[in-house]
Amino acid sequence: MAPGQAVVKSEGGRKRLVIDYRGLAWGPDLAQYPEAMSDVIEKLRELDADEVVLSEYYERIYDEKQTNWLRQVADLVNALEADAVWSPSHLGKTTESKTLGPRHDAVLRVMNLLRADPFKSYMTLIQEIKDTSGKVASASSPDDLNVYMGTLNFMRQKMEGLDLIQQMKGYLAQLGSIPEGRAAYHAFFESAIKPSFIGSRIFFTSTEDLELVDQYDVAGTNIYLYKHPDKVEYLYFINPPEYSLPPEKYFLLEKTKEVVAQHRPDSVQFMDITQARKYFRKVYVATIADLAMKNNIDLSVEEKEELAGIVARYTIGYGILEILLSDRRLTDVYIDSPLGVKPVYLVHSKYGQCQTNIIFSHEEARSIVSRFRALSGRPFDEAHPILDFDLEDLQTRVAVIGKPLALDGIAFALRLHKETPWTLAQFVDAKMYDPLTAGMMSFFVDAQASMLIVGSRGSGKTSQLQSLMLEIPQNLRILVQEDTQELPVPQMKSLGLNIQRMKTRPPLGGGTESEVSAEDALRTALRLGDSVLIVGEVRSKEASALYEAMRVGAVGNVVMGTIHGESAYSIWDRVVNDLGVPTTSFKATDFCLVSAPIRFKGSIKRHRRLIEVTEVMKDWTSDPGKEDGFLNWLNFDANKDKLDVFQDAIREKSAWLNKVKRMRGLDFDAVWSEMSARGATKQYLVDQKNKFNVPRLLEADYAVRAHNKYLLLSEAQRQEIGAVDYKTLVPQWKKWVDDNLVKDLVQQNQPVQ
Repeated sequence: MAPGQAVVKSEGGRKRLVIDYRGLAWGPDLAQYPEAMSDVIEKLRELDADEVVLSEYYERIYDEKQTNWLRQVADLVNALEADAVWSPSHLGKTTESKTLGPRHDAVLRVMNLLRADPFKSYMTLIQEIKDTSGKVASASSPDDLNVYMGTLNFMRQKMEGLDLIQQMKGYLAQLGSIPEGRAAYHAFFESAIKPSFIGSRIFFTSTEDLELVDQYDVAGTNIYLYKHPDKVEYLYFINPPEYSLPPEKYFLLEKTKEVVAQHRPDSVQFMDITQARKYFRKVYVATIADLAMKNNIDLSVEEKEELAGIVARYTIGYGILEILLSDRRLTDVYIDSPLGVKPVYLVHSKYGQCQTNIIFSHEEARSIVSRFRALSGRPFDEAHPILDFDLEDLQTRVAVIGKPLALDGIAFALRLHKETPWTLAQFVDAKMYDPLTAGMMSFFVDAQASMLIVGSRGSGKTSQLQSLMLEIPQNLRILVQEDTQELPVPQMKSLGLNIQRMKTRPPLGGGTESEVSAEDALRTALRLGDSVLIVGEVRSKEASALYEAMRVGAVGNVVMGTIHGESAYSIWDRVVNDLGVPTTSFKATDFCLVSAPIRFKGSIKRHRRLIEVTEVMKDWTSDPGKEDGFLNWLNFDANKDKLDVFQDAIREKSAWLNKVKRMRGLDFDAVWSEMSARGATKQYLVDQKNKFNVPRLLEADYAVRAHNKYLLLSEAQRQEIGAVDYKTLVPQWKKWVDDNLVKDLVQQNQPVQ
């Protein structure tokens, strides 16, 4: 666009009048510059728009209400010109130029002011009416003046119909005086400001009626969480540094972006995106320093680094999305189509669903999708309207849909993975289940049960799977198969687990020709040696291969996978009737662990809970629901927020416990004591975490050390006395935790003297 040129852009059903103000003598500010207001009103006489954007090195965005005020003025200018209110017939009955001249000049003065200063135009008109009214009574020919008065009153009536004039009159009545210059306009034309190279918008609304419930910093950006008195969801507002910089820094950002756009480091090869970021950030810092020196702009080292970070975010990064994806308190981010209509919304781990102050644009979406396509190596167009892959550097699963699947255009769903694996102790602390249940599931893993982790989206299936994987003894090898990388395998490896992960072709989004199907990968896994088998999610054809693994390939080892469902029976129905697995094969499942988000007493808040632990029995033929094919170990009671344990039924009927008795020589009491002891260890970690305020005690690195020590102490007793004495084992373990883990964390928390 050339300086002063205007275009109308449609986005999200709204039309935006964008005017390029670079190189003009006045700035892009309607309140401060009468030339800017006159220019916008003049353009609105011909162009229809819902919002006005004045673009320089940053953009000033005037919202729909402000634009409507200006459009009303533009329509009035058109109407008055169409009526030619300055023509002799509207100025009086006389034809004498000496009489009509001053009236003509007065009307034109009002007209000319109307574009640049509507309120001054109105006040000038009122003064002219007052002066003319005083002349009517003493005039020799009042009919002549009455014609002129009629025109003035007609103009007054039209001007008082303007919303802007009414707003100004009310404001000045409260103020009690008329401010000098254009000070009054600053109360009405407060624009949203954003850098011109950023597609999305941040809107800042008044927070006087909002309750601030939390505040923290993410990637140099202030995050504010508010509770609105009339809204169900919380408000998640961000205030990035790039939206509050002085003009000279916006200039440097724009120029740096122009310079580095030409930079192509052909001689430099990058191992990953993190290495690329470090390289380009150095380039940006050097470029900013050079531009600042040439333009006599003083910057500190910290300011150069801050500006380099902003440029990186919008060049090799993910734009405004990067801030959200860097907030590890979030679990999901949603951007629905059509873009530009509704703010981005997200799910916060503490505050649930929140509405943000971010309006995502088509421009930003196109840029982000281009980066996603390049990173994934997958197509995204009308022939391939689904893009599903993992953003490894930000630990995020990305799902993008477009036309024709998404009728209103591109939409995004982003799932943020926890950076460290969940632990059973953390779930006990979060009240997802009690200590006995945690100990029970830990023993299931140790006893090599085959388990399906069941639940709806957002119920915590993948998190639960992570916590159970950490209970696997570290002398076992683990094979992990996923189509999207949701399990934090690298972190688990760093904790000492022996894991080989396999990436399979996603069921949606096409994938690439080189990717292996989930079914083929599972069959391959059976040939990769004796290993625990983990399937990230059972979706379709791989179900038959998974059950083959349960029945044949993984005998004697743990097999676990997640699957969407709401109960053990619903999973049987889906696996057998929808996925085509024979009923006899389904019996290879030992347990279904079912989770769900619970809304207690109909509350709008959701709490993750384990709601069912069900054993799949073996002596039935066609329908487990009709033939007592399921044995409930635990059932959730929302009235008590508690899992009911059916201990007597388990003792009498459990086929799995009979197998454990045969294979391990453990009777019911020994198994129950082991489960209780393991549960006690998880609860003790929670108690010590609360007592000494050391949340990290429940994180994977410390939880794994604690579990390993429990296994080693248990094994030492078996070697020494031939059995486990839990009355001495658990206290011995607790002392080790206190002397090693808790002491270490408490010392870390102590301030340096």
